[in-house]
Amino acid sequence: MKEIMVQKRNGAREPLDLDKLHKVVFYACNDIAGVSPSEVEIKSSIQFYNGITTDEIQETLIKAAADLITEETPNYQWVAGRLINYHLRKQVYNAFEPDHLVKVIEDNIGRGYYDDEILSLYSSYELDQLNNYIKHDRDQSIAYVGMEQFRGKYLVQNRVTGQIFETPQIAYMMIAATLFGSYTVNRMKWVKDYYDAISNFDISLPTPVMAGVRTNVRQFSSCVLIESDDSLDSINATSNAIVKYVSQKAGIGIGAGRIRAINSPIRNGDAAHTGVIPFYKMFQSSVKSCSQGGVRGGAATLYYPLWHLEVEDMLVLKNNKGTEDNRVRHLDFGVQVNKLMYERLISGGDITLFSPSDVPGLYDAYFEDQVKFKELYEKAERNTKIRKKSMPAIELFSTFMHERKNTGRIYLMNVDNVNEHSSFKQELAPVRMSNLCAEITLPTSPMTDVFNGDGEVATCTLSAVNWGNIKVLEDFQKPCELAVRGLDALLSYQNYPVLAAELGTKKRRPLGVGIINFAYWLAKNDTNYSNPDLELVDEWTEAWSYYLIKASADLAVEQGHCPGFNETKYSDGILPIDSRKKEVDELVAHKERMPWEALRTQIKETGVRNSTLMALMPAETSAQISNSTNGIEPPRSLVSIKQSKHGILKQVVPGIHRLKNKYELLWDQESPEGYLKIMAVLQKYIDQAISVNTSYNPIYFEDEKIPMSTMMKHLLMFYKYGGKNLYYFNTYDGQGEIDINKMNGEPLAQTDLTELEGEDCDSCVL
Repeated sequence: MKEIMVQKRNGAREPLDLDKLHKVVFYACNDIAGVSPSEVEIKSSIQFYNGITTDEIQETLIKAAADLITEETPNYQWVAGRLINYHLRKQVYNAFEPDHLVKVIEDNIGRGYYDDEILSLYSSYELDQLNNYIKHDRDQSIAYVGMEQFRGKYLVQNRVTGQIFETPQIAYMMIAATLFGSYTVNRMKWVKDYYDAISNFDISLPTPVMAGVRTNVRQFSSCVLIESDDSLDSINATSNAIVKYVSQKAGIGIGAGRIRAINSPIRNGDAAHTGVIPFYKMFQSSVKSCSQGGVRGGAATLYYPLWHLEVEDMLVLKNNKGTEDNRVRHLDFGVQVNKLMYERLISGGDITLFSPSDVPGLYDAYFEDQVKFKELYEKAERNTKIRKKSMPAIELFSTFMHERKNTGRIYLMNVDNVNEHSSFKQELAPVRMSNLCAEITLPTSPMTDVFNGDGEVATCTLSAVNWGNIKVLEDFQKPCELAVRGLDALLSYQNYPVLAAELGTKKRRPLGVGIINFAYWLAKNDTNYSNPDLELVDEWTEAWSYYLIKASADLAVEQGHCPGFNETKYSDGILPIDSRKKEVDELVAHKERMPWEALRTQIKETGVRNSTLMALMPAETSAQISNSTNGIEPPRSLVSIKQSKHGILKQVVPGIHRLKNKYELLWDQESPEGYLKIMAVLQKYIDQAISVNTSYNPIYFEDEKIPMSTMMKHLLMFYKYGGKNLYYFNTYDGQGEIDINKMNGEPLAQTDLTELEGEDCDSCVL
């Protein structure tokens, strides 16, 4: 038999050595229960040929181990993860033992990838200390899906050739050292503590931070909110800002509700306005003009009010009917609603549509002052000289719900809940929009030029605390403190492509710390989504929220409060629990277990460093790194199938051996009501919002059709308990259509105006 030659990474050729292959597979399986090296080798079925590369052999072994991941044999996820780790080490260091940290830094500065500032911030002695502190063995405990995401998205690499220049623990240490580089007191302690927190998965970091911090690209905000005015200068500036931020890995929220309706007069009637759709298309082109740093595609959600004169056309912009001329399918849309709109729905009344340009002050009042809005709105309805259109509220809401169900990506923003339960004083800093994923609620104002600093562009940097790693409530303190310090340092370190974003961010210093591994936490505590232990959810969320706010208050003592502190409710000692919608107390009796009063006193005296601290974001990719369940969402299966640039990935829920029967999967839920109640309890402690999804499995409904009345009931329930934003609408298999016409014959949810008001309802007192 002719000898088979293998081509090594350095170009040399040597005879195939099966013993080496066996050693690699045995290394990957060592001390892991329920796996077999021979199974991996058999599954690989490598067809050796002369000239096969070592990379091809390794990738085949990785795929073989990954293919063996099932509910019955979940531990192959660790085998596949180790095989990737071995492969990475060989690619990056040409050996299994990693290079010294200093060599990695110098090499990657020379390649143009790392920020060279790191060498001026730390002495050789300090870098040697950090090198000795790195725990490279932690790479051995990253599961298959996490390692694939690392090499696909997060590790510094040439994205054209695929050449990778670091390994996970190096990346984690570099992120920690970069973020705390400006610290002058206990710097090394903070770097090491933060490194431990992120590499042990106590804290999860988002894609822009993971992929960007330590590199020459200094833009790490996950979310950017850009508001457009009703002028060509502002629309052009908005478009320009979108391009600048999309190219640097940010997701975009666009506030476009001010733009006047079609056929509105321009220049005293010299021309008729073309309407919103051409400008929405312009924003769409800006979003899609470039990918987010080669890491993910550009994406945006555009927000507008339900009462806009063009809303009938705006609600259908994303569906697959119509033509390209009257559709804008590559944006998501957020429809803004308030109590008055719900009142009209419940009473069987009409909603009157206006062009914002025809009713001065109406658009701003929608967010700043609900009483004033109602006065202006009803006055405009009576004014016969103002162009308007009235239509049944039920028709508008039905169209909204129909499009939300059929596209999955028409979102909802309850503007009164957002502003009344906000950390900002709405008369000084109203929130007029949200972000791509509907969890960020920050003040914005339109700009006319990206360079002159007028207006306010909002940015938010994100991270999350892993609830799966918390054993007792006191365990929240350290990761919450580190999460706040790390993100706050990031705000000073990063650059800002748009001046209005820099000025706004440094004024407010907003953060958004979320939650991952919530489904695992529920399973671990023997509860679930459909019948949740809301008392337990309330107790844990209170502690998590308290420690985040306390961390920012303590940081303010050390480094000063944010310049915009006076525009926050915090300045009056009003905390998120104080501005909650009291109806949520129907779900779980309000208690203050943490020392809130002492914290209120501290904040009134010395302030908070950050105007916002919490936001519950989707955490799909970042949760995969830590092998956690996705944010606050239920898993779709015990072994989920994920898509990536490396193909199909399998992720196993944590603790599958012990908790297999404790997890409640998404499509096993007969109704989203339990989930929505959990979201209501979480929301009461959160100063921003939650990416709340509604999910329905048609098999639980007659004729496998989801009744409009059921969806309306959940919509009203969500509003009643203080819900801010609704994100995706998930349907299991897409079966069944919604009969909109049937709405007139079906009763609405058993919700009346008294319940929506809540204050006078006896049932509010538990």
